[in-house]
Amino acid sequence: MKRAVVLLSGGIDSATTLYYALNKGYQVFCLTFDYGQRHKKEIYSAKALTRSAKCRWRLLKVELPWKGSALLDKRIKLPKGKKRRSNIPSTYVPGRNIIFLSYAVSYAETIGADAIFIGANQVDYSGYPDCRLSFIEAFTDAINRGTKAAQKGKRLKIEAPLINKTKKDIIKAALRLKVPLKYTWSCYKGLRKPCARCDACLIREEAFKRIGIQDPAYK
Repeated sequence: MKRAVVLLSGGIDSATTLYYALNKGYQVFCLTFDYGQRHKKEIYSAKALTRSAKCRWRLLKVELPWKGSALLDKRIKLPKGKKRRSNIPSTYVPGRNIIFLSYAVSYAETIGADAIFIGANQVDYSGYPDCRLSFIEAFTDAINRGTKAAQKGKRLKIEAPLINKTKKDIIKAALRLKVPLKYTWSCYKGLRKPCARCDACLIREEAFKRIGIQDPAYK
């Protein structure tokens, strides 16, 4: 059976990507990071998703003591009130996807995986430069120039199946794949329920409204 490492944050995009990989017949190994983010809600969501999907899960602690993001430093204000931004928001974590994908490459090469799946999206992506297709393609080229597996003919693929989808289309895909959306978490705050004010909440709320169903996160 084909093997894949899935980067699983606990949000809708990564959860949908997990179920997409399972639907494609991969034996999935999920990788989640505790990188000093503001709250652990996403981590709990990731754990619940892997239990529901009955796949392997590793939680890896990574330290980013220099911070540089509103997700890491509570002194920096979280952005709110906008569904689209033309600039890179304060929630951008410097080098995050480069760091996460690098760990995923090491894990994938060690277990003989064929692919790495990431829920990156360049449509409703809040302006993050490391969620663009050009970045994914460049990183894929880099790892296949610098890994032992690739030199021996086993090239790793980085799959980003949601890269050009809107949040509405991602949720529709999640519903088709029977993703347990009640376990997902998108809000930048770690409250009992989503704050409904931050950028992540607004993008998610708009998508559910367009589909015409209630977001299970508020039930």
